[in-house]
Amino acid sequence: MSFLPSARLACALACLAPPSALAAAHKHHLDHSGKPQSGVASYYRPTASERRTASGTRPTPGKLTAASRTLPLGTRAKVVNRKTGKSVNVTVTDRGPYARHRVLDVSPKAAQHLGMTHDGVAPVKVQPLQEPAKGGTEKRR
Repeated sequence: MSFLPSARLACALACLAPPSALAAAHKHHLDHSGKPQSGVASYYRPTASERRTASGTRPTPGKLTAASRTLPLGTRAKVVNRKTGKSVNVTVTDRGPYARHRVLDVSPKAAQHLGMTHDGVAPVKVQPLQEPAKGGTEKRR
């Protein structure tokens, strides 16, 4: 099997990087500050996959849930659509969004409450309300 020059270079650089740098690049930096976050939210479409969320549950489009890269799993948060003023309380059950410059992915039901199903994205403010108890749903890796 032959590698492309760029893939070969990436492999070489990864081998030279200290292990702590590699781990830091893939580790989520969880935000326990309770400070509001602002940015763009999107919503995920329901799929037929049986993939479990990061919290171990199955995705349920009819629930008020969200995916966040920085909020701990199990966190309850109030999401406000800054364009319309509509809001909804969600529970963080998954990791994501993986699209650049987005702070949150919400379930289709939450998207309906926020009035963002037509555009698919909306400017939002995310205010954490309650973090899970220590030793909650956050998986150890």
